[in-house]
Amino acid sequence: MQQKFRALSLSHKTAPVKIREVIALDDRTIHDILLKLKDFFSLGDALILSTCNRTEVYYSHELDLSTEIIKLVGLEKGLADILNYSEYFEIYEDDREAINHLFRVSIGLEAQVIGDIQIANQVKRAYQASADLDMAGPFLHRLMHTIFFSSKRVVQETSFRDGAASLSYAAIELIESITSNTFQPRILIVGVGEIGKDVVKNMVYLPDAKVKITNRTRSKAEAIAAEHGFEVVDFEDCEDAIAESDVVVSSIQRSEPFITKDSIKNLKIQSYKLFIDLSVPRSVETAVEEVPGVILYNVDNIKSKASEALERRLSAIPEVEQIISEAIDEFYSWKKEMLVSPTINKLKESLEKIRQEELQRHLKKADQKEIELVDRITKSMMQKILKVPVVQLKAACQKDQAEQMIDLISDIFDLEKHKTTE
Repeated sequence: MQQKFRALSLSHKTAPVKIREVIALDDRTIHDILLKLKDFFSLGDALILSTCNRTEVYYSHELDLSTEIIKLVGLEKGLADILNYSEYFEIYEDDREAINHLFRVSIGLEAQVIGDIQIANQVKRAYQASADLDMAGPFLHRLMHTIFFSSKRVVQETSFRDGAASLSYAAIELIESITSNTFQPRILIVGVGEIGKDVVKNMVYLPDAKVKITNRTRSKAEAIAAEHGFEVVDFEDCEDAIAESDVVVSSIQRSEPFITKDSIKNLKIQSYKLFIDLSVPRSVETAVEEVPGVILYNVDNIKSKASEALERRLSAIPEVEQIISEAIDEFYSWKKEMLVSPTINKLKESLEKIRQEELQRHLKKADQKEIELVDRITKSMMQKILKVPVVQLKAACQKDQAEQMIDLISDIFDLEKHKTTE
């Protein structure tokens, strides 16, 4: 039975943040699930992507393993009722649909903020995690590098990545609109993971803001604060910093909310206090909105305002989709040729075995010069004999007739008794 590339996807399009944060996987859990997929199902190609907006599993196998994989995620997450979440997963059983989806996700067409550059780096890390565990075979290696090359084409040939329109920039736009009447708004950034760093970098668009940064590991906060001239606050002093701030952007990773209603209910809020929660699982308790003057936005309700950058990205979508279509067609040409490569190798080995046997039988009394001459002649003959069936096999791939041609050549040359070395 032929292997098919498949995918399971739970994303911001299929599930609200309260579901996504339950299913979200950290690096350790992804590592453990990959190992179990390798041990239980002998998977050679598998990739797990988990971000604030999506948790997805891509794999190659003869059978649909979606239910088993969902159960495995539940086992690792300690969710006995994991199958109740099945309705939030979109299943891609068709090979081409799964490949197309991975392209669209990697390039940013499926991002909550269209063209978000962060997803490209997250996909690269997911691929590296698979490669480190020897779970990226020739198929996945070729597919990922085709995606990376296509991403470069998108940058070079379209306006899809022009301007700043990431989720973190959407947060900057929100801050700008709410603090427009505030002189030098005081902003506290809690957590400098990938999203937190991106928020810090985008603070250049708020030049009048007074920015402070705090992080569990102070050295990380100091490193990025030094680049931008911002102040660092000890993580232990976070509550005081929150009390003094007009805006708090939280992207800290915790299993429970870090900022709660109880922790801020006694604050003296002069006009407003804006909390922007970019974490999944959420790090700001939704009940904080019950405190007078508090405004809360999370990753689901931050909406990017219309901007020139976003409009350019939207207008570039047809060009991006054309690049993806061309790349997938090219990948499928390679994939089809991969189907016949074992037969080509078997044929080469079969003919080489015959050649060697005949050389040994007829050149026992020949001198070195004669042996070298006959060796060259017979090699040349073998290459010419191989040329026609190899060309026919590759041509059959393009016509979706590879299996019939493989059977025909295998029967003619009795290749089943020959094992390929690859």
